[in-house]
Amino acid sequence: MKRKVLSILLAATMVLSIAGCGAAKPDQSTDGDKTDTNETTETTEATETTEATETTESTDNENSSDGYELALITDVGTIDDKSFNQGSWEGLEEYAQDNNITYKYYKPAEKSDEACLNAIDLAVKGGAKVIVTPGFLFEVPIFQAQDKYPDVAFVLVDGAPHNGDYNVVVKDNVLSIYYAEEQAGYLAGYAAVTEGYKKLGFMGGIAVPAVIRFGYGFIQGADAAAAELGIAKDEIEIKYTYVGNFDASPENNAKAAAWYNDGTEVIFACGGSVGNSVMKAAESAGTKVIGVDVDQSGESETVITSATKNLGKSVYDAIASYYDDKFEGGQSITLTAKEDGIELPMETSKFTVFTQETYDTLYKGLADGSISIENDTVATDPADVPVNLVKVDSIK
Repeated sequence: MKRKVLSILLAATMVLSIAGCGAAKPDQSTDGDKTDTNETTETTEATETTEATETTESTDNENSSDGYELALITDVGTIDDKSFNQGSWEGLEEYAQDNNITYKYYKPAEKSDEACLNAIDLAVKGGAKVIVTPGFLFEVPIFQAQDKYPDVAFVLVDGAPHNGDYNVVVKDNVLSIYYAEEQAGYLAGYAAVTEGYKKLGFMGGIAVPAVIRFGYGFIQGADAAAAELGIAKDEIEIKYTYVGNFDASPENNAKAAAWYNDGTEVIFACGGSVGNSVMKAAESAGTKVIGVDVDQSGESETVITSATKNLGKSVYDAIASYYDDKFEGGQSITLTAKEDGIELPMETSKFTVFTQETYDTLYKGLADGSISIENDTVATDPADVPVNLVKVDSIK
């Protein structure tokens, strides 16, 4: 899919309480605050972000008489985070541009249910017919919004609506999309061991189900490759931890640097901006990184591959189903290898031993079920994931 990155122009007249960069029709452009986004593009199109609060409203709908039909609301990240938000945004943007539909994104003012719901309110007020919300932070806000706005379609990526009690209720105007992250993690672990790495690391963000699934799959993939290659028990070692955030920070950089200094050869960085800290450490140590969610090969020469979800395709397809009157609301779906829901970006991966043929064989096995992977429910501690050969050091 062709991806476009947006151009944001500095608006000297913008009220300081509004951080805006608005999506325009092809013959329009909207000025924005350069401090929020610094994207470049081949065209003059722009898309707006609004810091959503109870007292701040978007003013740039004046540039589109019909409002903005498609909206995405970011979680704690941004649309250029080279991760979850960006992957979802690219799918929405591509559909909008392919079909000449107005679109826009909103950024909640803070990480809270109230702030997320305020952003949803702004999107609906701005004319949104379909709203995409990436991440588990939207589970409670969407639970409320699905009743508040029954005529608006919601695509909740990596989450399902509940009222804080985890009793899921998915109304007909909500499509909840999950991914088989354990399969993507499996491919990454298998590839890493095939490449000859024996001291691996998994550095997750927060121990939410999606992150856990990536990690548990990574362990199982490494174990499967060890068995295939005849590697002895405990010869493959995996340091495993959750850092407790999704941030790029000195602390996360220091932790990754310590692992590399201790002999870790490659770290699967599975925590949004945590990856930036790990990449920085790898660059200093001359070691390697596995990215997550989207292809992060362009972020650092240290990235050998990325365990990705096909976020753009799944968001694109969900929006297309709405306009085709085939919206699959009222349910949660899990996209697996069978639906091309996960993958390694082989074209940009820096493999020297792990081949396309091996990848295709593994992918086929995941798709047809002949390779079965346990998910986040199999164990409460990574050291208890059922494997035969790899040694997992679970670091609290």
